[in-house]
Amino acid sequence: MFDRLQDRLMAALKKLARGGRLSEADVDAGLREIRLALLEADVNLAVAKDFIAHVRARAIGANILSSLSAGEMLTKVVYDELTETLGGAEYDPRFRFGSGQSVIMLAGLQGSGKTTTAAKLAQRFKSEGRRPLLVAADLSRPAAVEQLRLLGQQIHAAVYAEDLGDPVAVAKAGVAHGAKQGLTPVIVDTAGRLAIDEALMDELQRVKAEIAPQEILLVLDALTGQDAVETARRFDERLDLTGLILTKLDGDARGGAALSMRQVTGKPIRLVGVGEKLEALEYFHPARMAGRIIGQGDVLSLIEKAAVSVDEEEARRLEAKLRREKRFDLDDFLAAMRQAKRMGSMRQLLSFIPGLKLTDEQIEEGQAELKKFEAIVCSMTRAERRDPTLLNANRRVRIANGSGTTVPDINRFVSQFREMQKMTAAMLKGKGLPR
Repeated sequence: MFDRLQDRLMAALKKLARGGRLSEADVDAGLREIRLALLEADVNLAVAKDFIAHVRARAIGANILSSLSAGEMLTKVVYDELTETLGGAEYDPRFRFGSGQSVIMLAGLQGSGKTTTAAKLAQRFKSEGRRPLLVAADLSRPAAVEQLRLLGQQIHAAVYAEDLGDPVAVAKAGVAHGAKQGLTPVIVDTAGRLAIDEALMDELQRVKAEIAPQEILLVLDALTGQDAVETARRFDERLDLTGLILTKLDGDARGGAALSMRQVTGKPIRLVGVGEKLEALEYFHPARMAGRIIGQGDVLSLIEKAAVSVDEEEARRLEAKLRREKRFDLDDFLAAMRQAKRMGSMRQLLSFIPGLKLTDEQIEEGQAELKKFEAIVCSMTRAERRDPTLLNANRRVRIANGSGTTVPDINRFVSQFREMQKMTAAMLKGKGLPR
């Protein structure tokens, strides 16, 4: 996400940073580059104009032109303005539920990923220790009810899916069922259409009136760009939305819809879909996203993702073993690699690392290399994984044949693993192993 915008913004800011002191003409030239970057990223024209005007006013007003670190200071101004455009540094997208039952109503057009997002939202609440209920109130799309039922089974979440003939009756009965079973929050999946029409809006308004939801979230496809912004505006006029969920943001290299949404609609982006897996729904933190856009990474989100994805029991086992044996073997390497894979794709994980910018080719090469490494380790005996010094020439030939690789691949892998062992050993000899 935001790949194109990130490339153009970082290039413009690096050019300014190399110059030391800046003239007003330098700033204007840099802002022209940034304005083009915003427009190429499909940012709303009015939002782009306001953004540039605010950055210029703050840059000139702060009198940064005469500073030796003017480029760095201008980067800070751009970061602050990006954060503000996306929702503000103080905005917290997480839900604040009371002690009673909470109801979340999802709305959106067909094809936006609404039903899948309902399941992803339930999965996120389960990871936070809640007991959600999914209500299948989308009776317009064939198989929508069955889809939600199957997704609920995958994540082991309760689903209410009665054939009552009327979506309003289903929504009302589902909320009542949740209250009876002590399930909360209740997530109501409503019908969509290919386009906004009166029949759709009337139905959604009747559902809202009947269930009185605390949250009304609009699910939007980020790939539709500025159409998504207009859709949000029209839904908000009829439903008074409390927030937005952008799906398929990982497939949108431009990201203009996300940058425009908050400014144009006045509604915050609460969550974003960043992959097909049911765990791939993240809270949208404006300051963290702004940092990623200008190449500063997002370590906090990486830590949170690890906390959700990593098997704590497995992590404790590995820690205890390292403390006891003071060494890291290939079984440990395989376990750690598989834990990392659960956190998401390499592309997604690398986007969190500050200052790290790799090409698509480099990322693909890295992913292919990791697959190769996993095949190599899986082709070893248990004794060989525990003690790589056993890997003589004959054993390496056998492993190469078993893993579909070559002996030079085995040699390179073993060499790299030995370096990793040295690093681990050095860390263990220090002040202790950090958790």
